[in-house]
Parts: sequence; structure tokens; C-alpha cells
Amino acid sequence: MEPLDVQEIADFLIVANHATWANKNAAKVSSSRLKSEDYHFEQGNLIYHDTYFGGKDFIGGEIVYKDEMPIWGMNYYGYILSSTADVGTVYGFLRKALMQEFSNLPPVRGPKEFREGEWKYTNTIQGGLDRFTGTEAMYQNDQLVYRADYHGGGIS
Repeated sequence: MEPLDVQEIADFLIVANHATWANKNAAKVSSSRLKSEDYHFEQGNLIYHDTYFGGKDFIGGEIVYKDEMPIWGMNYYGYILSSTADVGTVYGFLRKALMQEFSNLPPVRGPKEFREGEWKYTNTIQGGLDRFTGTEAMYQNDQLVYRADYHGGGIS
């Protein structure tokens, strides 16, 4: 198997992420597992598939295939901490954050920081696309309302 082409994966993930869950207009595809929510994107010989479960609290994973072979993946678990936060508003802001342009971070979630009104999104990641761990959080009026942990890397 070829070594992971990190730049190819990075370029593809930027397009795939903007064409799937982060894009509020993206269509879901048929569930791949019982009660899952799924998104699928293809470009050239690369395929991206995201499957998750839940709502307020959720768990899921993304896989990138090249020539129908899995070459990269990420798992994530997130949750809303505030009992008073509106789920639709929280995830609406998360979608906005994930659609932001950024550099100097692997394109697996959002930018280091994004602010809009009373909302703030932060993302901290260690490692590169080949092997990484990270945490994203959202604050409303400086109060932590959401957190997600993620990890992943190359598959060989």
C-alpha cells in the first residue's frame, strides 16, 4: 500500500467537509447501520463517508477511501453540557464554525477560534493528519455549552 498522501487527504477533506454535515443544505444518504445518520461524498478516486448516532450527545466516525480502500479515518464523541442551551442553536453555530476557512491546522474540524455575537468556538489539535487527537468546544457568553473529542489518522 502507498504511503498516506497527507496533502491529497487535506485538500479532499476541505471539500468533503463543506459538502456534508457542516453544510446545512447537504442531503443525508441511506443509513449504513441501524439508526445511523450518514453523509457521503465522492471526488475522483476518493470517497468520504461520515456516520454518526445521537443528537444532543453523539458519537460517530469518518472514513476516506482511495480506490475503494480505507486510507484515513477519525472517530468523535460530542455533547451539549448546558441544560438550557437550545440544541438547534448550538449545532447551527457549530455548522457555521466548521464552514470557516482556516490554515495551519489539519482540516478535520474547524479553525482554532471562531466568534460570532455571544458565541465562541475553539479547536485544539495535536499531531497531523497521519495521527492526531483534538478537542473542540463552544461557549455562549463565556459559558461552556458544548464539547467534542476526536482522534484519528492514516489506515494501512
